[in-house]
Amino acid sequence: MLDDHFRDRIALLRSERDFRGAVAGYCQGMIEPSQIVWPSHKLLNQIGRYVVSFMLIHNDYAWRHHGGPRPTLTALQAMVGLSHRQTAGFVSTLKAGRFVTAVADPDDARVKCLQASPALVTEIGRSGRLFVVAMDAVAGRDPGRAAGLDGPGRLGELVRRSAAHVLRHGTLIAPFPRVLHFAGRDCGYPLLAALVGAHYAATIPGAPPAAPLSLRGLAERLDVSRAHVGNLLAEAEAAGWIRIADSRLSFFDPTVLAEFEDWAAGQMLFYDDLAAAVLADPPAVRVPDCACTS
Repeated sequence: MLDDHFRDRIALLRSERDFRGAVAGYCQGMIEPSQIVWPSHKLLNQIGRYVVSFMLIHNDYAWRHHGGPRPTLTALQAMVGLSHRQTAGFVSTLKAGRFVTAVADPDDARVKCLQASPALVTEIGRSGRLFVVAMDAVAGRDPGRAAGLDGPGRLGELVRRSAAHVLRHGTLIAPFPRVLHFAGRDCGYPLLAALVGAHYAATIPGAPPAAPLSLRGLAERLDVSRAHVGNLLAEAEAAGWIRIADSRLSFFDPTVLAEFEDWAAGQMLFYDDLAAAVLADPPAVRVPDCACTS
């Protein structure tokens, strides 16, 4: 993905006048409350659990819409970095939250296939869709491509194509170690988005206002404990990446910001290219749902 041509595209995008304002909007969207009652920020925003959900959607949509193999738990366990036991336990949690149902294969009722709910597709597809929103803003598109991704059908297809790329070429986040560091913690990535958004709020005219950076404000926004938020911020301060005084961001390491902007620009380009392909295809014909089982 990060060949010289793609790096040139990243640099060109970062030089656009409206780039940082668009990324500020992305950061705001990433910390908006979920419409789901469950604490989905905490549940899904940790890279190991995110990848399980991401690949579960890939397998489900590939099976129902593209003739792919059956999306069983065994197939999922073979694709993700968690242990088989951890994967099974997390899938059980997703089932309990009605993010996932098990359906009987029409050809063999003994085989149970994992089907993603629209709510799971919406939450896992949130970042990708918001990156397309950001690209729409930079390109001045009205209506934008993101408007065509509002339903779970095309958004799920966006996730499927993204996951297929990862399966072929490896993870997209690996070249960005500090972004990866945050993503590896519960709610670490939304917290990073909040910090970047706070920096933009203080430095870019017209940027969305900063989220409250108090322990209480961040904990309530991200559905985690104040102690957990405090630990994440303490790690970042100890590394010299940030300083927070009186619940305000007083310092943000410019090299961390540059890394995040490179990451964001690459994701904007990547997901915008995928969105163009998804929207160019006719909507997938949905395979009728089978009888749900526990």
